[in-house]
Amino acid sequence: MNFNEYQSLAMRTAHHTSNDRLLLNGVMGLCGEAGECIDVVKKHLFQGHELDREKLIDEAGDCLWYLAGLAAALEIGLEEIAAGNIEKLRKRYPEGFDTGRSVNRDA
Repeated sequence: MNFNEYQSLAMRTAHHTSNDRLLLNGVMGLCGEAGECIDVVKKHLFQGHELDREKLIDEAGDCLWYLAGLAAALEIGLEEIAAGNIEKLRKRYPEGFDTGRSVNRDA
């Protein structure tokens, strides 16, 4: 499955039809699910819990679902977002990650 196929299938379960509602639900849901991801990691790193890998994978999937909705609201495919991000990273780090370039970058 590619990103755009996922997005199409995920949006079958979205109950909002207006772009404004998809946009708001997407960004709010993404923030909430990202918080759930960090909670799993926090419990592991600071509270002595075993890393709940399955829970983290599940929450990452929820993040992806909300990101698909955000993309739909922006009328863009997830694959286009992914490709744009890779292009930005290639420009920023043409030889791969570099601490010096990271510290001394403009954007």
